[in-house]
Amino acid sequence: MPAKIAIIGAGSGMFSLSLVKDICLASGLRGSTVSFMDINEERLENAYQVSVRYARQLNADLHLERTTDRRAALKDADFVINTALHESHEHWREGWQIAKKHGYRFGGSFHIVHDEAFWINFYQFGLMESILKDMQELCPKAWYVVVANPVMAGVTYLTRKYPDAKIVGLCHGYRQIYAIADKIGIDPDQMTYEIPGINHFVWLVDFRYRGDDAFHLIDEWIEQHAEEHWRDCVVSDDLGPKVIDLYKRFGVFPIGDTATTGGGAWAYWYHTNSDVQARWKEDPDEWFVRYFQEAADVYGAFETATKVSDEELLKLFPPKLSGETIIPLVESLATDQPRVLIVNVPNTGSYVPGIPTDFAVEIPALVSGRGIQGIQTHGLPRPLLAHALRDRVAPVEAEIYAYEHGDYESLLQMVLMDPWTQSEDQARGLLKDILDLPYHREMLEHYHSRAERLGR
Repeated sequence: MPAKIAIIGAGSGMFSLSLVKDICLASGLRGSTVSFMDINEERLENAYQVSVRYARQLNADLHLERTTDRRAALKDADFVINTALHESHEHWREGWQIAKKHGYRFGGSFHIVHDEAFWINFYQFGLMESILKDMQELCPKAWYVVVANPVMAGVTYLTRKYPDAKIVGLCHGYRQIYAIADKIGIDPDQMTYEIPGINHFVWLVDFRYRGDDAFHLIDEWIEQHAEEHWRDCVVSDDLGPKVIDLYKRFGVFPIGDTATTGGGAWAYWYHTNSDVQARWKEDPDEWFVRYFQEAADVYGAFETATKVSDEELLKLFPPKLSGETIIPLVESLATDQPRVLIVNVPNTGSYVPGIPTDFAVEIPALVSGRGIQGIQTHGLPRPLLAHALRDRVAPVEAEIYAYEHGDYESLLQMVLMDPWTQSEDQARGLLKDILDLPYHREMLEHYHSRAERLGR
């Protein structure tokens, strides 16, 4: 039976086109309806028109529609894909500048100087939950696929509060294993891997090639090629010296955003000052300049696509699978086509031993018409588990509690956990300046009344 797939935040043109490409190439989704929804009418129209032309060129049996009305998009949907970011990139950056003024810096600071900053997450939680509430009325049996950050915190918050809803989070960071395979010269179709953990803190703990342990192939690449690679690689490289040093320290390999994303990710001790960063070939500020420029370039390429002929469109964007997990997951759930995919779900089966059972973990799962069944993993080495609990689980627990209860004190405790916090006055100064921004009035009011009662 054809499915209805609603894409919330579809104005991100390249992402929407990527999804449509994958749907066009998924034989099990023929006849499906794809509903594009965004509040930015111009971007929505561009994404819709390019996707319609692309699907037509591939003779895809799809019905594409667009709307600025979220409820219309959700009505009778079978799958809801949330890619939406409530706050703008400018709000990220303005908050970062305030944080830097107070002595915070990139490196291990997930909730302050990174793209999971608490002032971004506050609005993301509200958006994620409002979508789910509409789903309960308009499409109560639909799967809710959370793609927008914060995946880990969002899935944890929603699945605790709505335990009967069908919720899954997806992130593509695990696909760095394919870049590693390319570097060490092996056929990715002949490798198997296990990359457990929690989102943005996942580690390659088992790696095999043609059935045999393959970590020695990584070791050989490091010995023979790493120094040469580091001479020419960009800062914060996926195989840069920081990443390799973490591998040597812990015996398992950091994957995706665990160590590399502009130094905004773990671990903080490689970022204590500029000289230390230079030693490890890290420069988070430069990385984020590149990130924002690449985002602008990607949308520029999409705008170009709106002006070329249909034939040129296929040349610009060849009909190849994107490598994203989203549509394979949708197809497996809709058509009972079993696949093992990397997902973010609650740790109900202790899939990652040591992580709380009601906290979201990133694990392999069997996805089919029966749903999503987590697969037991080897988990993380105990030293890394300790870091995961301190650096990722504890701050998220404080953040979720603060959000649920409007508890300024818990929000303050989360900031005090940050590796760059040196005093309570520093943490309070950061909170005050962030909450005083004119576009954060909703967040200020959310925490203000309790703060007043406490005399803060």
